[in-house]
Amino acid sequence: MDSGVEELMPRLLPVGDCDLAEDFDPTVPPRTPQEYLKRVQIEAARCPDVVVAQIDPRKLKKKQTVNISIYGCQPAPEGYSPSLKWQQQQVANFSAVRQSLNKHKNHWRSQHLDSNVTMPKPEDEEGWKKFCLGERVYSEIAALSDNENLGIDYMKVGFPPLLSIVSRMNQATVTSVLEYLISWFGEKKFTPELGRWLYALLACLEKPLLPEAHSLIRQLARRCSEVRVLEESKNEEQISALNLIICLVSRYFDQRDLADEPS
Repeated sequence: MDSGVEELMPRLLPVGDCDLAEDFDPTVPPRTPQEYLKRVQIEAARCPDVVVAQIDPRKLKKKQTVNISIYGCQPAPEGYSPSLKWQQQQVANFSAVRQSLNKHKNHWRSQHLDSNVTMPKPEDEEGWKKFCLGERVYSEIAALSDNENLGIDYMKVGFPPLLSIVSRMNQATVTSVLEYLISWFGEKKFTPELGRWLYALLACLEKPLLPEAHSLIRQLARRCSEVRVLEESKNEEQISALNLIICLVSRYFDQRDLADEPS
């Protein structure tokens, strides 16, 4: 190593030239402290001054930076803001669901999946969207006809978040799928298929939240409030579902600044 490098990396302890036997072999394990120090010196001299890491960009996540917005949710349309009692009841129900899921997770994880269920790989974003929402919602195809409804084709209508499925998802997969669906929801309308999966994934999300999950659920609550305001037909069932998600994010996951003011 040249003197410039040595000045940037000063020695912690002074080490002089080691007086070793002529038959010293640096390829065999050192037998004395002097042989060990000599071997370290030889290895250090062989190190290049600059090392470039070989990184496969395909393995990097799309979003490396977590942005947490401080903005709250938009108020509910007049007459549709949930009462405090309703919100407290939803939180209690959700807490019971989470406890039951944690209690029986090992049991459901050990159950065999049906032959038609093939869970996508964690990094397969489009695969998960089709798996959860179905090709009909994913591709925005019109509702199925009566003849087609005679038999359920889960590839078309999406797989429900069965316990035997969600119990197999670790936290990294839960967070990834939640991100995929929230990203889809950012440009699409709210559907029952989406609502079921969002509820199930929130039930699987462990506390305390990681920064990425914290950012995702806040983004979800704000998007729900936007869709709620834009709901022209004021569909009570859909507004109730949106209210539920906002309630769980704000009151169960302690994002109180996003909570609806009681009516």
